[in-house]
Amino acid sequence: MTLATHLLGQPTVNLAVSHPGALIQSVDWVAIAPPLIAGLAALAVLLADLLLPESRKRLLGPLTAVGLLLALAALLPLTGGRPRSTFCTDSGCSYVADHFALAFQLLALGGALIAALLSLATVDEQRLPAGEYWFLLLSSAAGAALLPAARDLATLVIALEVVSLPSFALVALKRDAKGGEAALKFFLSSVTSTAVMLLGVGFVYAATGSLQLTAIADGLQHLPGQLKPLAEAGAMLTLVGFAFKVAAVPFHFWVPDTYAGAPLPVAGYLSVVGKAAGFAGLALVTSIGLRPYGHIWGLLLAVLAAVTMTAGNVAALRQRSDSAQGAVRLLAWSSVAQAGYLLVPLAAAGYAGSAHPLGATLAYALIYGLVNLGAFGVAALVARTSPANRLDDYQGLFSRDRWAALALAFFLLCLAGLPPGVVGLFGKVVVFRAAIDAGLGWLAVVMAANVVIALYYYLAWTAKLFAPAPVQLAPVRTPAPLATTLGLTAAGAVVLSVAPQLVLQVVSGSLF
Repeated sequence: MTLATHLLGQPTVNLAVSHPGALIQSVDWVAIAPPLIAGLAALAVLLADLLLPESRKRLLGPLTAVGLLLALAALLPLTGGRPRSTFCTDSGCSYVADHFALAFQLLALGGALIAALLSLATVDEQRLPAGEYWFLLLSSAAGAALLPAARDLATLVIALEVVSLPSFALVALKRDAKGGEAALKFFLSSVTSTAVMLLGVGFVYAATGSLQLTAIADGLQHLPGQLKPLAEAGAMLTLVGFAFKVAAVPFHFWVPDTYAGAPLPVAGYLSVVGKAAGFAGLALVTSIGLRPYGHIWGLLLAVLAAVTMTAGNVAALRQRSDSAQGAVRLLAWSSVAQAGYLLVPLAAAGYAGSAHPLGATLAYALIYGLVNLGAFGVAALVARTSPANRLDDYQGLFSRDRWAALALAFFLLCLAGLPPGVVGLFGKVVVFRAAIDAGLGWLAVVMAANVVIALYYYLAWTAKLFAPAPVQLAPVRTPAPLATTLGLTAAGAVVLSVAPQLVLQVVSGSLF
């Protein structure tokens, strides 16, 4: 039984030839094209970096954007049809290109493309090593595109590390002490989470005898009594490892310093693509592999969601306006709170015993990814004239760059869930509905309280944009790539606010 069978109740198209005991299989190249193209683009950039003279290495950025566009275009042949699978054995398929995978691949590759556009000016101005930067970004994006299609624990762990390992180096590329310190904290926390996760995977394999998610679910339903403690410990450790990856409390301590120390496009990338990869893996492991233990992990994730959103919002409230990198740190704490909201539908899926609520996570992740990358884009713009990026540096932004101020105000209202940011309100309503339908009324109350708390710091930041400037500052010059990025994200948020049902249409084929 594949993910599509479990979630949709319909069979998949298996294009891999598999016979008992045979080692020869055909590969469905169309199914694996999105992550494959991103990986090949990374190799092309690495080769071009070796061959191009220094004066022409500025072409590597556009080459990266083209590679990501081609990877996104490779999603089109996979839409509208039945799910496809490949790399299959008797116990199941390791790669399934169903609607769940396609929606998360759209988020991962689209988020990486926006981050690449944000990076075009940053790489030149901060004198980052172009070849290494673009290669690492594409490599991480390839892992993020592979992960949601993975259907065994080995592929999941490998894909998650392909996302994470290049990210450490991307953070460390910033040429100051903060970049190295941020990368070290990120590295240590990620290595710890991977070790815990691998221990959990080992326990699950020892108990069930398989790494295939569907086979694990079948094995957990027929475990002898003496193996149940081992399987339960393995499931718990695996979930703890993923909690590190999605920055859930108490495994969130690396987020503020890492975001503040990284180049801003990298911080935006981590907040959206890195987080989406973690949530995709968590959704797959829980809804398929650990489905028989839904009553256990459902309660665990519900508590984790409540604590995470509360801790993130309370920390954001305490952020000082005059502290260095205060704007980035506020976005980092907001990202932690948003992780709590994203955990709510996963908890609801455990309570409901169905994958149906996971569509709310997909919808909210798509909305959050678009507006959060837009907010990081405005932060990158302000940092050009105010490198400290304090919240006070945004006071009077409307008088210097009215379009940037209006865009940031709209993004913040979307994150707060207030009109005219209707798409943000729509996302929160979808998550509320998932919690209430699953019988998690107490969690919906906690979320409502946190939404009210978050209104304060989002509206306070928005008010600064239109307040009189303390001193007269020169207008902000917006490079063309950065202006294009802000225009695309703002236009996308406006379109989704006018027609929020478009988000449901993207995810409707997967989980609704």
